[in-house]
Amino acid sequence: MSPTRRSMAALALASLLPAALGAQRIAYPETRRADQVDDYHGTRVADPFRWLEDTDAPETRAWIEAQNRITQGYLAAIPQRDAIRRRLTELWNSPRWSAPSKRGGRYFYSRNDGLQPQAVLYVQPTLTAQPRVLLDPNTLSTDGTVALSITSVSEDGKLLAYGVASGGSDWQEFRVRDVDTGRDLPDQLKWIKFSGATWTHDGRGFFYSRYPEPQGNALTSQVRGHRVYYHRLGTEQSRDVLVFERPAEPDLILGTRVSEDGRYLLVTLQKGTDPRARVHVLDLQDAASPRVQGTPVALFDTGDATYSYVWNEGPVFYFSTDKDAELGRMVAVDLRDPAPARWRTVIAEGQESLQSAWRAGDRFVTHVLRDASSRLRVHGADGTVQREIQLPALGAVGTVSAQPGDPELFFSFASFLYPSTIFRTDLAAGTTAPLWAPRTGFQADRYVTKQVFYRSKDGTRVPMFVTHRRDLAMDGTNPTLLTGYGGFNVPQLPGYAASYAVWLEMGGVLAVAALRGGGEYGDEWYDAGRLTKKQNVFDDFIAAGEYLVSERYTQPSRLAIAGGSNGGLLVGAVLNQRPDLFGAALPAVGVMDMLRFHKFTIGWAWASDYGTSEDPAQFRTLMAYSPLHNLKPGTRYPAVLVTTGDHDDRVVPGHSFKYAATLQAAQAGDAPVLIRVQTRAGHGAGKPTAVQIEEAADRWAFLVKTLGMDVRM
Repeated sequence: MSPTRRSMAALALASLLPAALGAQRIAYPETRRADQVDDYHGTRVADPFRWLEDTDAPETRAWIEAQNRITQGYLAAIPQRDAIRRRLTELWNSPRWSAPSKRGGRYFYSRNDGLQPQAVLYVQPTLTAQPRVLLDPNTLSTDGTVALSITSVSEDGKLLAYGVASGGSDWQEFRVRDVDTGRDLPDQLKWIKFSGATWTHDGRGFFYSRYPEPQGNALTSQVRGHRVYYHRLGTEQSRDVLVFERPAEPDLILGTRVSEDGRYLLVTLQKGTDPRARVHVLDLQDAASPRVQGTPVALFDTGDATYSYVWNEGPVFYFSTDKDAELGRMVAVDLRDPAPARWRTVIAEGQESLQSAWRAGDRFVTHVLRDASSRLRVHGADGTVQREIQLPALGAVGTVSAQPGDPELFFSFASFLYPSTIFRTDLAAGTTAPLWAPRTGFQADRYVTKQVFYRSKDGTRVPMFVTHRRDLAMDGTNPTLLTGYGGFNVPQLPGYAASYAVWLEMGGVLAVAALRGGGEYGDEWYDAGRLTKKQNVFDDFIAAGEYLVSERYTQPSRLAIAGGSNGGLLVGAVLNQRPDLFGAALPAVGVMDMLRFHKFTIGWAWASDYGTSEDPAQFRTLMAYSPLHNLKPGTRYPAVLVTTGDHDDRVVPGHSFKYAATLQAAQAGDAPVLIRVQTRAGHGAGKPTAVQIEEAADRWAFLVKTLGMDVRM
């Protein structure tokens, strides 16, 4: 049998060995301890590894190199690592598409043929025509680390505004390309974060949001003072028109949207990452010759609810909102008399959580969640439900692409055993069919996904998806990976990943819990997992692990936990609170220092979920669960592989550096505590395919060894 076929005739679990077999203490690189101590409202807190926050300092770079040598040496000695990498490469090597959008009668979409570092942007006049490459980001760098961050096509389909980000940074540079010639115009815009490009309908320019040029290190310096500008094509960025700012409120994040008729500019004002927003409207007066300056009028200005623009008929605007509707509704608001008492409910609040709504053709389409899985519904112009679009499995709708007056609807759909597929719906005919479906070598019919519900510490009913082999023996010995997020009103939904498919082939169980703090069940669910109630998220996750053990899926020595960003915080917090419950942990790009997160880049924006240590009461809450500050020397912690990127300018890598150094010093057992620092990588977006595969191979190899998995090649 060839090496490739041997690698996965299947990566099957043949037997289980005790995780402690062959364990040995690792000689970690020495990490200098400083005498840094801070006073928080009368409480003195040591921070001996503060110097690791300076990522570019020679001492920090030497520390990173030393840690990576230890980690790579450990991982390279795992015999199964190469076979895992080969199988990941095989399953990754399958086409992936985005849902197409239509502008000017043309279709625009991205496609990765499988192993390309970055997806390529295409354009074609019809769905059956030969596609043409419009922009290939793989030509923008030699190492594949320059990625497309945003794309926006003008109303007539003739111009493309696009953003590029280098090395995984949140910083973007905007450029403009002529769609017909494929050539870039001279326009180049800098110092942009958290912004799209919103074209005026005359195609002469677009609105965007940017920050002042940072003073100091652009990767770590705080960014404040988002402002909305209008860029007219062919002019220097220094001549861009300032459209909207709030200097007295520097923590606002500003978004823009031009109404479907081109008459109005909508500016959304969010305080940090709080989903509750304010909306101001600027009358551009004439779509064919818009007036981009003026004083926007406050439409919603209390910041007490979410508001998402759907469509408008002249001055009558349709919004989806959770104002006076816990699970969401759609309302019509007349700009001439916008008082809430005058709103007209078009789609009433139901039993499911309304995520989004679109005007499609002469109808509305809504995406709702029922117990953390998707439903797509078609409504008449009056809001009445006409039918539900049938989805192929228990899973999640991703991107939806629709336009008023056009009966053609596109959407992506995926589940744990169903790779992301692009569907086309003809709303007039009432038909839905796959447009683009990947072909992978993953035999999904050998596995099953089921949804279970368990009780958290306070009795709350929490949903969880569990995926495994159909013939799984419920004997308490199965290696199991539990993951979650639980924050920022973000729902944790089913999804396919080649890495998860390989984990299943290796005999692993995959469990994904929908924790409080997410957006699965509306405002109450979200609010129950933030600020002073953040401990509920950790309790939900711990209860998920206890459920998997009690139901004999696994046992603590075979149970691994994983999470990224806010999910990395989750993993770090529960590892401290219940080190006995887990055999391994994979915290990625985590928020680990809850006392200083707000001092870097965009960290201040997370205060809506966490609070900050500047407030005495919030300090006590944060100190109680901060992953960095609750590590206890002399504790036997499970095996931990921390992952981060040295260019992460969202959750700066100093979080992971300090956490890893502290955990290595605290570890009393033999289980390894390693950190893997990816160079030229950020928070995750834009990471080249080969780098993703290498990282996944290392994570699974680490679990093979630390969970005692004997994987037969």
